[in-house]
Amino acid sequence: MIANRSNERQSRGLSRWSSENPAGEQRGVLLAALLMFVSGWGGLAYLVMTTRPRIGGEIWLFFILLQIAVTGTAIPIVRWISQRLGPAPADAPLTGVIVRRSVWAGIIVVTCAWLMIPRYLSLPIFLMLVLLFLVVEGFLRNRELAHER
Repeated sequence: MIANRSNERQSRGLSRWSSENPAGEQRGVLLAALLMFVSGWGGLAYLVMTTRPRIGGEIWLFFILLQIAVTGTAIPIVRWISQRLGPAPADAPLTGVIVRRSVWAGIIVVTCAWLMIPRYLSLPIFLMLVLLFLVVEGFLRNRELAHER
């Protein structure tokens, strides 16, 4: 199925980095975001209410569920921001870019939660962490834009 989609894009003259997204792909990403949202926040609620805080498998499960929950929450928000602030509001943003930026948001939140355990998180560390991920995303996006041209 994926091979068929890439063959269809090539036959229509569209590159892999093209800004045209089928509506089904957008719906699929939003459906996946809903599934991630429900399973992540539901799993976190169950974990917090039923287990005792220990430094074992529970803490790693907490981090994994937090990553899933924040990513699922961020996908619709990042999609909306990308549509509003993008160069052409009529064009739908690339779903890969939306998912990647949402995963970055989840990684930032998980890293901050991890740094809060030994109480190392401060405002300068948080700002440097966000700046780091913004720079990496900027480099990745510039590379994609260079492939589009």
